[in-house]
Amino acid sequence: MPVIVMTRLTFTVKDSMVNERIDKCIVNEYPEYTRSFIQGLIKADKVTVNNSLCKSNYKIKANDCIAIMMEALAEPDIKPQNISLSIIYEDNDLLIVNKPKGMVVHPGAGHYEGTLVNAVMYYCKNELSGINGVLRPGIVHRIDRNTTGSVIVCKNDFSHQAIARQLKEHSIVRKYHAVVHGIVKEDAGSINAPIGRHRIDRKRMAVNEANGKPAITHYQVLQRFQQYTYVECRLETGRTHQIRVHMAYIHHPLLGDDVYGRNKSPYNLQGQTLHAKTIGFVHPRNGKYMEFDCPLPDYFQSLLHKLP
Repeated sequence: MPVIVMTRLTFTVKDSMVNERIDKCIVNEYPEYTRSFIQGLIKADKVTVNNSLCKSNYKIKANDCIAIMMEALAEPDIKPQNISLSIIYEDNDLLIVNKPKGMVVHPGAGHYEGTLVNAVMYYCKNELSGINGVLRPGIVHRIDRNTTGSVIVCKNDFSHQAIARQLKEHSIVRKYHAVVHGIVKEDAGSINAPIGRHRIDRKRMAVNEANGKPAITHYQVLQRFQQYTYVECRLETGRTHQIRVHMAYIHHPLLGDDVYGRNKSPYNLQGQTLHAKTIGFVHPRNGKYMEFDCPLPDYFQSLLHKLP
């Protein structure tokens, strides 16, 4: 079982955040966390201002010193493992990894070994950002276990903060390829529907008009088959399971999706047919736009040749 320890994050307020609510100020400083998560910490008395507890509606003053107590996994629980990685690009600040199907990105309940984190810890040694603690070193975003393709791994806090900021601003280009059930009639379209936790099954996500967060997916048809459609989906936002939820919402669930799909796949697939193919961002160090393409995995290419 993992050992939970507490870590303390501190910072002094920037002038630009004066008079803002404290939760907004903290998220501005640590964009990898959500406001709802920070609000939960405030309610649990895990946040102080100038060594005093505060309320969630506290307005920031100049030179306020904010401290946040955060749970983190103790370092001995995450072990570097010599696991083969498919590296698309690497420099001193980051690397782009083509994650295989079946690999979990970061450790969690039931998955403390064999994850992408275990692999990059071995590969990068001590060169990983520490913003997310030892549970998710270097990880600024994630894709699902059975989704393949591009993941950015940050080697230092500077690159981590820069990439996290671009994710928050929705400026990172993320294009996925997928095979969905049915014939998508429109050649292209957009799905604008908020996503939140399913009202009954809390392990699932769903379109939730009342409590969901804004979510936008743009799709384009690449090829139509007799019963399926090969599409490219571009994320404007990055909600959990966004493409899977949105395509199911318009009655075109992903082939092989055993959570949001309607039928069992006849092609003996391991989960959803979804590949993070293209990722583009401004490099944190040199300010230049870079774009990388992860080739389709063998199973995906083979499936496209089998579909009638």
